[in-house]
Amino acid sequence: MAHLCSDEPLRGGEDDRRGVPRSVLFALALGLAILPGCADSAEEAPEVDPTSARTLTTGQVVGYAHDTAPAHVWRGLPFARPPTGPLRWRAPLPPEAWEGVREATLPGNECVQVSMADASERVGDEDCLVLDVYAPRFAPDAVPADGDLLPVMVWIHGGGNSIGSALIYDGARLAADGGVLVIPIQYRLGLFGWLTHPALRADAATPEDASGNYGTLDTIRALEWVRDNARAFGGDPNNITIFGESAGGMDVFALLLSPRAKGLFHRAISQSGILETTPLEDGDAFASEDLRMAGSNEFLLEYLQQDRRADDREAARRVLSAMSLDEIASYLRSKTPDELLAIFQSSPTGGMYSVPQLFRDGHVIVDAEPLEALADPALHNAVPTIAGTNREETKLFAMLSSEHVSRVFGVPTRLNDPVGFDLEGEYGGLLWKAQGADEPLSALSRGGRQDIWGYRFDWDEEGRILWLDLSQLVGAAHMVEVLFVFHLMDLGRWTDNLFPDLPTAERLSAQMRGYWTEFARTGKPGRAGTQENPEWQPWGNGQYLLLDTEQDGGVRMQEGSATVSSVVAQLETDERVRSLEERCAMFRGLVLWSGAFETADYERFADGACQPWPLDGGRDAGNL
Repeated sequence: MAHLCSDEPLRGGEDDRRGVPRSVLFALALGLAILPGCADSAEEAPEVDPTSARTLTTGQVVGYAHDTAPAHVWRGLPFARPPTGPLRWRAPLPPEAWEGVREATLPGNECVQVSMADASERVGDEDCLVLDVYAPRFAPDAVPADGDLLPVMVWIHGGGNSIGSALIYDGARLAADGGVLVIPIQYRLGLFGWLTHPALRADAATPEDASGNYGTLDTIRALEWVRDNARAFGGDPNNITIFGESAGGMDVFALLLSPRAKGLFHRAISQSGILETTPLEDGDAFASEDLRMAGSNEFLLEYLQQDRRADDREAARRVLSAMSLDEIASYLRSKTPDELLAIFQSSPTGGMYSVPQLFRDGHVIVDAEPLEALADPALHNAVPTIAGTNREETKLFAMLSSEHVSRVFGVPTRLNDPVGFDLEGEYGGLLWKAQGADEPLSALSRGGRQDIWGYRFDWDEEGRILWLDLSQLVGAAHMVEVLFVFHLMDLGRWTDNLFPDLPTAERLSAQMRGYWTEFARTGKPGRAGTQENPEWQPWGNGQYLLLDTEQDGGVRMQEGSATVSSVVAQLETDERVRSLEERCAMFRGLVLWSGAFETADYERFADGACQPWPLDGGRDAGNL
């Protein structure tokens, strides 16, 4: 049953020492919290359904019948060996076989991360490389085969690549209504998933081990598992769609740029992802004014001080310079998860922390600027692709950090400047659209691709919580579209607050699920499987599908694309902005939310009238 997973009061509203508002991260936690089915380690196992018995490459498995949709579910299936002990910061290995029949009725572990409820605590486990399978309900002798195999949709969850879990995404309705397999996967998070250092590269046995891209390799290993086991559930190993939201959308782009993932998927959907990769050398870096976040050497300095092997940063540098590569590698591998995460737990941050990630190592991810790689068919995996964003992405975060919102103990109480707040949300959404959809799709188009589609999600018809108008406070914010794609419309006691007109919202959900599954089935979203819907035209010269309810114009095609530069140019001359101070504040917000800017960009904005906001190079100063 869908529900808010915590009644913890939200906190936030102040800036931490590295420039990212704590409230930003709590807002993401809020967004995650409204997703149904949050994993509960104490939940009771559903009753096994004998008709769900299947045979995998590693053994026999049985699942259960979903309680509200005509679907079978198998949970906590291992797709790799536990990446623990000597396998930490190594490429994942195939899972071991088991004897007898495995009952796959309970979720596996979350991947180890900082707790969203209490940043001084750790949740999850390093043994977390599992996935869930949702499929239409079939008896064993009726499982689709040969020409009747079903499309497979592999979901990559969001959370800044440092928090979150696949376990909260119930894919039963999407699978049953769309006639597809839905497979949410786990992957290593934060510095467990992305860490590079000369010491780790020196003791690497393979290019994968040396890449630093362990979280990316987890997604690739999961795709290999799907290729080898899809038929057991009635799925087509030659028709696999990857789709993901936020950091999961970033990871979809990374798989497009991964030579190691070639041939493992056949369509791609990025929902509110950002196209961004990191030069390998930046992953090693000490903190610097020239970098948006520090790398592994800076982490080592903090660990040495944490262990009292040095009294301050300069002393730690001297200790580190005296250590051999073997000593550094052993030192890192000897640390417990709690010790590794301790340097990210100094203040409440909703669990999210930033580390360099998605390294251009040249093996797992191509060593090229990502837009250039998408424009060159030789440098990316050329498959039909959808990319889109939500109209007001940053409202989810801004409602807990914006000066236009009044808060008590970090919780929004009223909009004190609705006009300013809407402008802030509009420009945050425009910038996200530029980076997450328009620029990547334009690059693919320059490379000759025509099987590409864009969208913008505009639904903003939320209700109220007491006197708060959620349609303006949240609007078409980050993560809201996930509820529609998965048909997660039952939010228990919060359903009427978010969906005051539930039938209308469910109609839009059906349309979106139709487009997504038709794309998975045929490689073209078309009319979402029915002539009642408008045809989703390819990107072409900036055409995109606008997703909204009939009250606001309905689902329809629009035209117009943005770039980072055009968004800044528009802000420079927008007459709706009421003062230079407001214009500068909005530009500061764009810098905060995007990895596309550097401090020097202030110097050209409004003829230098906006004061620079120095980025201190701290590990949390980067793009979320």
